[in-house]
Formats: sequence, structure tokens, C-alpha cells
Amino acid sequence: MGRLRYFSVVLGELGEMLVFMSPLTAFPLVVAAAFGEWNIFLPLAAVPAGFFACGTLLDHLFKRSGEVRFSAALCSVALLWLSFALIACIPFMLILDFSFTDALFESMAGWTGTGFSLIQDIPNTPSALLFWRTYMQWLGGLAIISLSLTLAFRSNLEKNPLFRLESRSERIIPSVVANGKEIWAVYILLTVISVGIIMIARVPLWDALHLALSAISTGGFLPVEGGIPAYHNQALEFLLVPVMVMGSVPFSLFYMTYRNRKISFLSDEQVRILLYFLFFGSLIVVADLLFIAGYPLADAVRQGLFMTAAVVSTTGFQNAAPQVFPNVTLVFLTMLMFIGGSSGSTAGGIHFSRIALGYRGIIWWFRRAFVRGTVLIPFRYQGQNVPVEVAEPELSKGMLVIILSVITVFVATMAILEVHIISVDVTDLVFDIVSALSSCGISAGYVNPAMPLLSKWVFIVTMWLGRLEVIPVIVLFISMVKGTD
Repeated sequence: MGRLRYFSVVLGELGEMLVFMSPLTAFPLVVAAAFGEWNIFLPLAAVPAGFFACGTLLDHLFKRSGEVRFSAALCSVALLWLSFALIACIPFMLILDFSFTDALFESMAGWTGTGFSLIQDIPNTPSALLFWRTYMQWLGGLAIISLSLTLAFRSNLEKNPLFRLESRSERIIPSVVANGKEIWAVYILLTVISVGIIMIARVPLWDALHLALSAISTGGFLPVEGGIPAYHNQALEFLLVPVMVMGSVPFSLFYMTYRNRKISFLSDEQVRILLYFLFFGSLIVVADLLFIAGYPLADAVRQGLFMTAAVVSTTGFQNAAPQVFPNVTLVFLTMLMFIGGSSGSTAGGIHFSRIALGYRGIIWWFRRAFVRGTVLIPFRYQGQNVPVEVAEPELSKGMLVIILSVITVFVATMAILEVHIISVDVTDLVFDIVSALSSCGISAGYVNPAMPLLSKWVFIVTMWLGRLEVIPVIVLFISMVKGTD
């Protein structure tokens, strides 16, 4: 397949997806009308119009024919997230007079579910624009689930349980057309439940809606300045913990519960790992705050539990400033955030599934090292023997994502340090870069509107890479530079 024909398929796929997403981006117009913010109606309307116009143009110019390669689907997804951010940044430029870089930073943070923000005056920011930021995160969570099903279907590997796990489509029929409405219905239901849980803390409906949209998508944008502490509501902080955890649970479990009305969440390995990380991680952080930092017991428990839940789920909420924590605590939280939540959820990071597979792979390799070459040691996963020809590629792919993620953090850190004029606390910088890569958004203080232009672009690219788990973006660049066979 020549390069022109290949990218004709890629751009045709991109156009179809943009047209599909166009009406979903129009909902903030209803909010603008409800608040009487007619002066920002046209800038907000530019988003669905831009989606539809660009999608229609690409769909008509580039016709798809024959089978779509899996690499072409990956390229389409990489371009889709970039297109999301490019079109969605228009309101920030027109309404807040942001530069293109700052507007793209804000919109990329939205679509990738990262809680970083460069808006300095939230109280005077139009309500509909604040809703658009949060709504972007919610749509991004929905899109990452729906598109993963499409990729699983087109890969022709949907019968492989390991691939289904990695692609967030475990045990779900790999047809977005057939199951799309039910999947969205479950996602909306979880959001409504989250609103109800949050309102128990007597939070106003408008704020509860923002909090629920951010938490269930493991985002982090808020309609108030100062983050979670601005609410002065300790009950809210504790109630947000289960909502954040719910957003980082494999979506397939909620879906199968919806379809079959019976399923044991604790039977899922990723859920068990999530609970282990949350419990023991919280104990470690609370102990650090209590015995090293000298926090009162109540504050240590409240901040330790909340911040651990936020980094494990990669939700950008924070009820404390991580930069004032002991360095050992900050490094520990960085590690938890790098791992992230479950595959099949809206959480970022390298995911529990790869940690579990990597552990099994190490044990499997050492077991084979101590036997004769003629002895076959089976690779077991979920109580079943997996053929070697299936296990080895999946383990390699999982390790590849982990290695590429580590390299991304290293390159991003060095790129910023090499050109930084003033001294930077490397621990805080690495924390924020891992936060960007894991689609989290908790900041140790480096990310701010005044950071250098290069730093902003490094974070934009890192958020893009992290949301798509690096490989689709690399496939896109390889296809552009080397072409295809």
C-alpha cells in the first residue's frame, strides 16, 4: 500500500470519527443559553461546526476502500486526539484571549483527562466555558472506551483475552455499532450515580455535576479556584474517593453487570490490585505524613487517603500541595501515578494489567531458565494456559509500552532542564511530567501559566503521548517519515 493510499485511508477514518463526534460537542451551547452567556455562544459553536466541517471535508476527499490496517487505525486515533485538541482550543483563544499554545495546552489537558490548567481567573471565567473544559474530559473518557473497542475489532485479535485486556475491551462484543448505546448508557448512569454520591456532602448541583464529570472520567477540572480545599468540605473529600475509584475500575465489569445483572468485581485481578494499592499505599502515605512530616492524625489520614486515591486513579483532584510532602512520599506517589489505574477504565498510566503480566512474565522466564530446553513451561493467565505464540508477543508489547513511557519521562525531563534558565526542583518536575504522561493533572508546582514556552509544548506532547499509551503516536510518525509497504 503506497503512502498516499495509506493516508487516504487514515484521513478518511479520521473524517468519519470527527463527524460522529460533532453533535456531542454541541451540548455546552445549551449551558451557554441557560446562563444567558450569548456573547460566547458563537465561539463555543465553532467547536461542533469545526468538527463537522473538517470531518465532512476529510470524509469526502479521502475515500476508504478495502481492509483497514491496524496501523492505519492507530494513526487515525493519534490524529483524532490531536484534532480534538486543535479544534477545541478555539473558544479559549476567542473568549479568554489565550495564545495558541496556552489554548492548545488547556484543550489537550481536557481531552486527555489531565487536570492541568492555565486559567488564572476562574471566578470571572464564563460558566459555559468552564463546563466545556469539564465536558471535554468526560467526552474524552467516553471516547477512549469506544475507540478502544473499534481498535480491538479491527485488529482481528479480539479472541485473544490478553489483547482484549490491553485494549480495554475485555469480554465485550467488539462492535461499537452494536453496543455503543448500551456502553454510553452505562457511562451516563455511572455519572448520575456519582452526582448523587457527591450531593450527599450538600454540594450544589452545578458543582456536583462538574465534580462527577471530572471524577468518573478521572479528569480533574473544577469550576472553583483553589481546588478541592476551596469547598471546605471534608465529607466531600471522603465521598470523592469511591467515585475516583469507580472511574479507575475496568469498564467491562460495569458493562457486564448491566448486561448480566451478576458479576463479582473482586474476582477481577485488576480490581484486587487497585484495592491493594489503595489500602497499602494510603497506609504508607499516612505514616509518612504522620511520622516524617509531623501532621496531626486527622489531617494525615484525610490527605493521605485522598491523595493516594487521586494518584492511583490518575484523577487530577488534590486536597494538599504535594511539593510540601516529604521527598520520599513524593517519589512514592510518583511511582503510583506512573502505574495508574486499570486497563479498560478511563484512568491513565501503564495500568495494572501490564504490571500483572510483567510479573507473570518474569516468573515464567525464570522457571524456563531452570529446566531443560525440551520441557514446556506453560504461561498461565486467569486460570488458563496461554500458548507461547500468544503470550510472548503480548508480554513484549506490554514491556514495550513501559519502556517507551520511561523514555518519554526521561526525554521530557531533559528537554526542559537543558533550556531552563532558572534552577528547577527535579523531583517536582518529574512528578508533573509523570502526571502529564499518566493523564492525571496533580501538580507539584512546576506547571503554571508563567512556565517557559518550550515547557508548555513538552507537556502538550507528553499528554498526547500518555493518553494514547505512546505507540499510536509513534506509529503515526513512522508512517509519515518512512511510509508503508
